Amino acid sequence: MKKQHYYIYKKGEEKSIVALDYDKISGYRFIPKNNVKYDGVKVNSVVVINQSMIEKVLKRKIKNKLDLYLKLIIDYIGDEDDGDAYREALNDLSRYKSIVLHKYQKYLDEKYLKLLLKKIAVLEFELIKKINFKQLDEDVYEEEIHRRR
Repeated sequence: MKKQHYYIYKKGEEKSIVALDYDKISGYRFIPKNNVKYDGVKVNSVVVINQSMIEKVLKRKIKNKLDLYLKLIIDYIGDEDDGDAYREALNDLSRYKSIVLHKYQKYLDEKYLKLLLKKIAVLEFELIKKINFKQLDEDVYEEEIHRRR
């Protein structure tokens, strides 16, 4: 299939059409979800160049992911589940933290990055606390069973 490129220009400045080499553009690249059925142009990837727009996109993406982790922790608070779900969530959160540090760090300002890392640290602390509590609870239960025999 032939690659098609589209040019964006301001309506009042029709003479200033710019051809862009997409491989050389430095900016934040992402793939849109394309959830809406549309007969027009299908967008496979988006490159955002404007720094303020990049920050808005990343902050929204990060907020949604942190809300997902927070919801996961809240859902597991009342459940009598084994610690595997907590460990899996902790591993996923650690992986997400490394993604933030390596991929998003160059686009986000230092103040927001510190705040984000503090939020992730709080979520990690809660998960570790749940894992340790679950492990302690299992050890006490096994000890009680062993005493009865």
